Amino acid sequence: MAKNSSLGLRNRSPKDEFYTQIADIEAELRHYRDQLRDKIVLCNCDDPYESNFFKYFAMNFNHLGLKKLIATCYDGSPIAGEQLSLLDLPGVPPGSERLAYKVEITEVPDANHDGAIDLLDVESLIRNNGNVLTLLDGDGDFRSPECIALLEESDVVVTNPPFSLFREYVAQLIAHDKLFIIVGSKNAITYTDIFAFIMENKMWLGHGFPNGNAFFRVPESYRDTFVDGVFNEETGLVKFRNVGWFTNFDTPKRHEVITLYKHYSPDDYPTYTNYPAIEVSKVAEIPIDYDGEMGVPITFLDRYNPEQFTIIGQSISLAEPMSKYARKEDYMTSEGRFVGGTGKFFTPRGNNKHQGVYQRVVIKRIGAAS
Repeated sequence: MAKNSSLGLRNRSPKDEFYTQIADIEAELRHYRDQLRDKIVLCNCDDPYESNFFKYFAMNFNHLGLKKLIATCYDGSPIAGEQLSLLDLPGVPPGSERLAYKVEITEVPDANHDGAIDLLDVESLIRNNGNVLTLLDGDGDFRSPECIALLEESDVVVTNPPFSLFREYVAQLIAHDKLFIIVGSKNAITYTDIFAFIMENKMWLGHGFPNGNAFFRVPESYRDTFVDGVFNEETGLVKFRNVGWFTNFDTPKRHEVITLYKHYSPDDYPTYTNYPAIEVSKVAEIPIDYDGEMGVPITFLDRYNPEQFTIIGQSISLAEPMSKYARKEDYMTSEGRFVGGTGKFFTPRGNNKHQGVYQRVVIKRIGAAS
């Protein structure tokens, strides 16, 4: 069978496989249960049956009231066939265990009649229904024509896409006007195009991983590339703290008001040297009585309420070059190193010195005086 592998290889990092734990999936998706009812759910960056996203939706298919579940696997997946040998399935010829395929489920019956839906029922469905699992014509890349056709058929996309392709992946979802709940690096927030979607209220952060810690299974082939404390040999999991859930589902969390109690004073909230906004180093310290623009840490986006604040932009695009305001030797980072001033806000520190701050989101209170 001819395969088009060019898309799958283009721009994909060779070490871009992080498999989400089912407990983390359950913790996030419990907030969207009612909104998933009667929907066609697509997991288009997953290995059907091997993927915990697929397992979650397959086992909860009836409970969630799904209309249909679609999951696709790309050609050459490093974990395909680990838990369910494709060679045992109807319609899958020998030598095809690493080829791209899809699973489409419209019902999950209680095959073993034990009164509950579990993986044994799902496995029985896959093994005994030749229409459930079929090979794809292409390589299973989310940008391929047949995968785009599956996207167009679907209502909701839920998955952990390749981090190296996150911008392109999100752009495709928004271009096709799809609802989504996906995992991504929080570093993506600073990307110009991703930040633009957040500013335009086309996507936002979900509820997040418990205690801010995300644990992923990775292929054995590159576990040794992680430093101690990131990869745990006992659990076989890699830990990240800068990973979150991104969505465009509306939830009560998005409308929770941040309680403000601090009052503005020029001494406590200095104005940046290279942009007319004040520095607010902690989200909890946003002043209740300041009407102008404020620079806050990007962690603000975890609590962003579009009814309370407007996002103006981010420092990487708003900051003017420090060369307009001071000599190079007079501005420095928080660590005291002298650096260039491009894309960074600086605050005055006396004696003509200026100190850089970390990446900031610029906001303004809604209802504040113009």
